[in-house]
Amino acid sequence: MITELGHFALILAALTAVVQAIVPLVGAHKRWPGWMALAEPAATAQFMLTLFAFGALTHAFVVSDFSVRLVYANSHTLKPMLYKVSGVWGNHEGSMLLWVLILTLFGACLAWFGGNLPPGLRARALAVQSSIAVAFFAFILLTSNPFIRMEEVPFNGQGLNPLLQDPGLAFHPPFLYLGYVGLSLAFSFAVAALIEGRVDAAWGRWVRPWTLAAWIFLTIGIALGSWWAYYELGWGGFWFWDPVENASFMPWLLAAALLHSAIVVEKRESLKSWTILLAILAFGFSLIGTFIVRSGVITSVHAFANDPERGVFILAILAIFMGGALMLFAARAGALEAKGVFSMVSRESALLLNNILLAVACFVVFIGTIWPLIAELFFDRKLSVGAPFFNMAFTPFMVALGAILPIGAMLPWKRAKLGRATKVVWPAFGLAVALAGLVWTMQSGKSLLGPIGMFLGAWVVFGAVVDIFSRTGRGALMGRFKRMLRLPGADWGKAFAHAGLGVTILGVSGLTAWEQEDIRVAYLNQPFDVGSYELTLQSVDDVEGPNYLSTMGQVRVTKNGAFVATLTPEKRVYPVAAMPTTEAAIDYRVMRDVYVVIGEAQNDGGFTMRTYIKPLTNWIWLGCLMMAFGGVFSLTDRRYRVAAGAHKTGKAGVAAE
Repeated sequence: MITELGHFALILAALTAVVQAIVPLVGAHKRWPGWMALAEPAATAQFMLTLFAFGALTHAFVVSDFSVRLVYANSHTLKPMLYKVSGVWGNHEGSMLLWVLILTLFGACLAWFGGNLPPGLRARALAVQSSIAVAFFAFILLTSNPFIRMEEVPFNGQGLNPLLQDPGLAFHPPFLYLGYVGLSLAFSFAVAALIEGRVDAAWGRWVRPWTLAAWIFLTIGIALGSWWAYYELGWGGFWFWDPVENASFMPWLLAAALLHSAIVVEKRESLKSWTILLAILAFGFSLIGTFIVRSGVITSVHAFANDPERGVFILAILAIFMGGALMLFAARAGALEAKGVFSMVSRESALLLNNILLAVACFVVFIGTIWPLIAELFFDRKLSVGAPFFNMAFTPFMVALGAILPIGAMLPWKRAKLGRATKVVWPAFGLAVALAGLVWTMQSGKSLLGPIGMFLGAWVVFGAVVDIFSRTGRGALMGRFKRMLRLPGADWGKAFAHAGLGVTILGVSGLTAWEQEDIRVAYLNQPFDVGSYELTLQSVDDVEGPNYLSTMGQVRVTKNGAFVATLTPEKRVYPVAAMPTTEAAIDYRVMRDVYVVIGEAQNDGGFTMRTYIKPLTNWIWLGCLMMAFGGVFSLTDRRYRVAAGAHKTGKAGVAAE
């Protein structure tokens, strides 16, 4: 009965979305306050109905209701409760329901917290947001209904993919979807502004916090996915340039560009057309990612489904919304005249260069991702584009971005003198060069990758420190520290985010330049050396888990005779899914990880074993958390949570239309 109620609630939510997509839009056009006001309760009702439907599906998973086909295909009575719940979105149908739930959540949040917006803009934005929901409600109900019953109720289910039975994968998709789908609000704001034919500083200030929230969630989601791949898959890497990884990374790059571009709109009323285009493209790439994951046109270890019918439906949604938005953009481009002017050396120019580098980097990733599809369709060739291409084509843009970031962040608006800005950051440059020189001396003749990466990362980190300190003015050192603590949240947020990027660069550079790898057949109680560490396989035992069987090794790690850690790598087999998995054992430290993977037993009594010494690996995810934390700091700044006095002027502007 609860399942049927959930299905009914989903249908009601779809009908509510249709009403919300039409009535407020007509009301805004006719200037009918009552019709515009309908958007707010409709958005709330749409979210609550979708939440009930999602709760009904979750209930079916929790109680193991195998009469529901989706539960039968993705759950089992022996699964731990965490993975019963995460099984709700560990499949195509459930993940799409989560997708729509988050879409309606952002619409409801706009209705709840958008009281400072002009009524016309809010009504149009909520209508556009709901039109997206209509498309995806139709997609779920017509092609991906999660509430379909089984004709005969089986005794037990088939279980969830063992790779997804992990805490990292339990939380990774919700955060990723909050980022993906959150960009829909930036899209809705952009289309609403195009319909009104007006983009001004207030619009830039309104769109920034919503984009920032989506970017924060997307950052955390990507970091969780990267960390999961690192410790769970057993291959020792943190990024594979898989098409689905790229599908999440491309919107992140464009959202970062959009955040910086919106600053120029807010401060100087320049780059209006470019900012609107970025808002459209950022969500467009989220839809492209949805298409890649669910159409099967590109092979990926992350793909949810291989269904041409679903792929065509999503492609139609992409074509309608992106095509319609871009046509509207072309029609309204003349109304987006920039007011502010600026010189070649200015904060505006630096942010524009930042945008160009991020956008071109996104385009490079996009080409590398879809090129196998293009080659097969037009040249009848099967090929793959792997990490070497992406590393060579993408890295130069990130190096250029890191190089200009500390100076660009300190340039004044409108007109600046480069010499004055560079004079302030000389201490940061000197420290970065000193660190690179120290690394060069210590690494004794290895490649230049390590020193260059250390310089670039340190340059960004120290530049962020100098930037925040320079905002305290002059005077006694203690007084400047006190003033620094009173700086706005946005200043601290920028410093943390930029420093986080630098820390991530340090981590990637250290891991890439100095990683050590050892692959061998290890024998019981026979020590072997990897770098400066000595490892001994002490035992291998059969262990039974709650829903798996494990072959667990016990590895003692020492350094210069001193005990470091005991690691327990595993090979697991999940009987229900008949699928093996590798569980790496990792000794996490600030400056390095010792990473051990056990393989198959050999005829001579040994076991294959892979060991890695991974310098600075944890700095990668520390940097990502710092970037997300910087975004949260910026959201605490009152200037970006409200429209700073635009409430009254916005209403007056609408009344005057």
